[in-house]
Amino acid sequence: MDNPRTDSTDGARSHARAQVQRASMRIPTAPGDVDPATMIWAESIPGGGYATKVLARGSRVRLIDIEGGACANLLLYRAEAPWERLNVADTMKVPWQAYLGVGHPLLSDQGRVLATVVADSSGHHDMLCGPEATGRQLLLLGATKHGMDIRDVAPSVSLFRGVRVDPASGALEFTGSAGAGAAVDLLVHLPVVLVLANAAHPLDPDPPEGALDVLGWQAGEQLADLANQDPEYQRAVQNTEAAWAAGSGTRS
Repeated sequence: MDNPRTDSTDGARSHARAQVQRASMRIPTAPGDVDPATMIWAESIPGGGYATKVLARGSRVRLIDIEGGACANLLLYRAEAPWERLNVADTMKVPWQAYLGVGHPLLSDQGRVLATVVADSSGHHDMLCGPEATGRQLLLLGATKHGMDIRDVAPSVSLFRGVRVDPASGALEFTGSAGAGAAVDLLVHLPVVLVLANAAHPLDPDPPEGALDVLGWQAGEQLADLANQDPEYQRAVQNTEAAWAAGSGTRS
């Protein structure tokens, strides 16, 4: 069939509607351990795609590497003050740990906890390399939806593609994926703008393109049950709670 002409309103509309009819969009369902009434986000991001959402304090977000081919490049901005954002260097330095895992805070440049990793079945992540050019461009697209620009696209965290440092040589070693079905849960401490780009890791020699599922739900009660008792984490939580209390006014 000939391609429809798009140099008129009618032709462009027909072409757009034909594209929609051919598209296959899968929306993930609520996980079995979550009340569907609390769901606030359900989206599948294909390889080479991005997504962004404003999330309230107490939101829990689950990222799932459905096919073992996803690489979730993540940025966080404080929603009411987006000049405060994820600081990857402090996220490594303050907890004395360069490798993400359960209990690890994602810290802002003001020493506050934007989110905590509360579950992780992957263990293959990276805070050392950042995304390649396509990933940066996708993160920029997400940031611009919230009035930001290229100056706001700071170094990001990469989930589901691992990197380790060789203790002898100091060389970066790419450790790949944990495989299909691996998941990471984040618990949000302050209202944030979350930006995700599902794009290849720069050290991946043969990057696949797999879907990244995102599920979010309300779980504010879990903020009182976090188990990390490290003094650095507790101090960051205190900073966070003080900022929330100061700015919350009559909010409950």
